[in-house]
Amino acid sequence: MKLLDRFGRATNDFFEYAGGVTLLSAESLGFMARLRIRAGETLAQSAILGVQSLVIVILTGLFTGMVISLESAQQAVAYGFGGFVGGAVAYASVRELGPMLTGVVVAGRVGSAIAAELGSMVVTEQIEALRSMGLQPARFLVVPRLTALLLMLPLLTIFADVVSIGGGMWVAHSYAHISYDSFVASVRQSIDITDVLKGVAKSFVFAAIIAMVGSYQGLSTRGGAAGVGQSVTAAVVISIILIFVANFVLSFLLFS
Repeated sequence: MKLLDRFGRATNDFFEYAGGVTLLSAESLGFMARLRIRAGETLAQSAILGVQSLVIVILTGLFTGMVISLESAQQAVAYGFGGFVGGAVAYASVRELGPMLTGVVVAGRVGSAIAAELGSMVVTEQIEALRSMGLQPARFLVVPRLTALLLMLPLLTIFADVVSIGGGMWVAHSYAHISYDSFVASVRQSIDITDVLKGVAKSFVFAAIIAMVGSYQGLSTRGGAAGVGQSVTAAVVISIILIFVANFVLSFLLFS
C-alpha cells in the first residue's frame, strides 16, 4: 500500500507540475502573440541572460572542440584519415554538442538566476503586490525573460559552434600537423547550412525549457529563504534533464 501511495503521489506531482508549466507557458505565449512585450525590460534581460553568458559559452565550446580534435586527430592521421578530422569536429559540434552544451551551461547560470530572482520576489511578497495592482506577473516577469532567451540562446549557440570548430582546427594543426586548408575542406564536405539551422532550431526549444522551468520554479517558491534554494536547485536539475531528453527527441526527428 505504501508503494502504491508513493506512486500515486509521484504521478499526481508530475501532472501537477506539467500542468503548471503548460499553463504558464500558454499565458506567456498569449502575451507574446498579442505583442504585449516590454521592449526595455527584454533588452535588459538579453544583456543579463545572454551577453553575460557569452564568456562561459565560448570557453565551453572552445575546449569541447579542442578535446574532440585531440582525441581524433592523432589516430586519424595514423590510419590515413587526417582529412576527416575537421568534419568530425564540425559534425559533432554543430549537430549535437554545440546546442546541447550551450543549453546546459545557460541552464546552470540563467535558469538558477531566474528561479532565484522570482523566488525572492515571491518570498518578499512583491508578486502579490503586482497582482494587487492588477498587473500580470506572466507579462511583466516571465515574457521578457522568455523573449530574451529565445533571442540570445540561438546566437550563443552559433558562437559556440564557431569557436568549437576554430579550437579544433588549432589543435589539429598543432598536435597532428593537419593543414588549415585540409581541415576547412573537411568541414565543408561534412556539414551544410541545413545542419547549422537544425542545430540552431534545437536552441529555441532549449531556451523555452530554461525560461519556463526557471520561471515556474521561482513563482511556485514556498518556505522563505530555504524555499528559494530548493527552487533554484530544482530549476537547474529539471532544466538539464529536459534538455537532454529534448535533444534526443529533436535529433531523432531532425537528423534520422
